[in-house]
Amino acid sequence: MQFGYTILYVEDVPKTIAFYEAAFGFVRRFVHEAGDFGELDTGATALAFSSLRLMSELGKNPQRASADAPSFEIAFTTADVAAAVQRAVDAGARLVQAPEQMPWGQIVAYVADINGALVELCTPVGPPAV
Repeated sequence: MQFGYTILYVEDVPKTIAFYEAAFGFVRRFVHEAGDFGELDTGATALAFSSLRLMSELGKNPQRASADAPSFEIAFTTADVAAAVQRAVDAGARLVQAPEQMPWGQIVAYVADINGALVELCTPVGPPAV
């Protein structure tokens, strides 16, 4: 089995795709012509978005994300967390936590995307020191 993709439920799929392109530098795979589904190329696993409207039509009860009371987070690794945070904020993200050095050596920051989803920006986690 292989992890294929994660889907976030959002109000406006094309606007969210454009935000993730500007804020994090991802490349759009596609946005369906109806505008209710789209994917970004993020490597081996795609990040996808589906509209809240479509999910409701399919009989789901989708909830909006909230960075202040998150039920999930997505994380993107980068060598320069401070620059990544600045790019995201410049694109419209809200700073939740400034970059901070963790006791285990990783630098971690958090922003909220334009839909309220919590996004962690961090340096890669390395193997434990021997």
